[in-house]
Amino acid sequence: QLVSEKVGGAEGTKLDDDFKEMEKKVDVTSKAVTEVLTRTIEYLQPNPASRAKLTMLNTMSKIRGQVKNPGYPQSEGLLGECMIRYGKELGEDSNFGDALLDAGESMKRLAEVKDSLDIEVKQNFIDPLQNLCDKDLKEIQHHLKKLEGRRLDFDYKKKRQGKIPDEELRQAMEKFQESKDVAETSMHNLLETDIEQVSQLSALVDAQLDYHRQAVQLLDELAEKLKRRMREASSRPRREYKPKPRETYDFRESDQSNGGFPCNPTPKASGN
Repeated sequence: QLVSEKVGGAEGTKLDDDFKEMEKKVDVTSKAVTEVLTRTIEYLQPNPASRAKLTMLNTMSKIRGQVKNPGYPQSEGLLGECMIRYGKELGEDSNFGDALLDAGESMKRLAEVKDSLDIEVKQNFIDPLQNLCDKDLKEIQHHLKKLEGRRLDFDYKKKRQGKIPDEELRQAMEKFQESKDVAETSMHNLLETDIEQVSQLSALVDAQLDYHRQAVQLLDELAEKLKRRMREASSRPRREYKPKPRETYDFRESDQSNGGFPCNPTPKASGN
């Protein structure tokens, strides 16, 4: 039947417009969820290695407090460690060194806030959408595929009407209608409960807001510290450079200037 439709242009049983409209919306929903998931993970972790770890993150163990970070370094944390290391090397008598220590600590705290964002988004946005893909949308695709198979079977037997028992045709029609009802119901339920996806999107935005509020607070505090250091440094008198007195050298004949080895005097010519 499928070959006769594809090659021969045979007409198959048409589904009503409402059904086709629902099928179209479900298809767009599936594509939207799939790409939004991918882009969200890329947004949280542009680094491919960290992105893979985020995807495998067991969120519940993080939320329950078994682990305090997602298991990969945040770029803010790496920057903070670098600043702290060189701040310590420069020492406390260096303005730049002290400022690096301040900035480094703030960057490390920013990394902790970013950890919380990743875990929160994973739990309240990524996981629910992934579950939608793996369960509801997958189930709908299964029902639609089954419906298509039963439609082809029904159309094939319809063409053979009179050559097959009427009961066989009736059963094929009932199975087709049953599959249509199941597919239609599952699509309707998905589209009618899309407020759940709105709730998940709201959770994503709330997590972002919380992250940015904390980030702004940390950076405001850091900016104030650095400005205070600049004011303190400018109010202190500048230390003048005082060169050390140069050492004096006494070049006398007794000096051995050839690397410590005495110079042999040039022999005088004897007058004969």
